[in-house]
Amino acid sequence: MRSFPIMSQFGIPIVFDVTHSLQLPGGLGHATGGLSQYIEPLARAGVACGVDAVFMEVHDAPERAPSDGPNMLPLERMEPLLLMLSDLHALVRRRANKAAN
Repeated sequence: MRSFPIMSQFGIPIVFDVTHSLQLPGGLGHATGGLSQYIEPLARAGVACGVDAVFMEVHDAPERAPSDGPNMLPLERMEPLLLMLSDLHALVRRRANKAAN
């Protein structure tokens, strides 16, 4: 997370690849595992640290996804997360603008 404020000083948009940051290569022994239960908190933390966008793999049934299923966000959890991230992003930007002025 400390990298996000550092990268923001370069003046270019920062995209956080949330789902791949939770990937566990070989974690299932025969395939890649993942920690999808942490997608929402890490996405919120990234936005709170100033990222401009999040990348997330989403599937209506991650257990049936051809690849990366263990680190995918189930589709039904996407809308509430995006709404929260949008609100959080607006709050962070407002606070940053106030601090700059």
